[in-house]
Amino acid sequence: MQEEIERRTIAVSLTAGKLTARTLARALAAALRQIRQQRRAALTPQGRQSVKKLMNHGVNTSRIPLDGSTRLFDRVARKYNVDYAFRKVGPKQYRLFFKAGQADAITDCFAEYTKRMMKKERRPSVLKRLGRANEAVARQRPRRETGAPEKSQDFLGRGGAREQTQFSPQGVNEVERTLRRRGEAVHDR
Repeated sequence: MQEEIERRTIAVSLTAGKLTARTLARALAAALRQIRQQRRAALTPQGRQSVKKLMNHGVNTSRIPLDGSTRLFDRVARKYNVDYAFRKVGPKQYRLFFKAGQADAITDCFAEYTKRMMKKERRPSVLKRLGRANEAVARQRPRRETGAPEKSQDFLGRGGAREQTQFSPQGVNEVERTLRRRGEAVHDR
């Protein structure tokens, strides 16, 4: 019990020419006011909260309609450090409540939110892009069952493998020189 009391002691210092009971009472009242104010500030929620908690802050609130994603608005609002709450009105329709004193910050926040929403609407969805890619693959020439490219029958490569390659004239000359160096037969073009 004694330890608990010691932890909760408060240091109050005041300078007075003559310390009277009235001066001491005023100093203690000011200290108590400050403690209550700090405690209330610590208990006041910040950021997104319920409408009831926002109304309990003791300040005037305003509201605006919000159509769209509340998640995207949350991301933007965290940057601006505003206190706000949502109330669902209909499907994908909300009312955004906020402190009237933070109207300028909410205006900036809402402008950035609108900008991001417009940018998001311009981008095609991943499913649409995937569907277009599937259509493009379907339009390509169908391959053989094995999936391997067809080999030419007129070209007999090294080791008996049948393959056809395209060389530039310089590349052909280099291949012929390499084959001559190795002592292998050079095929006519």
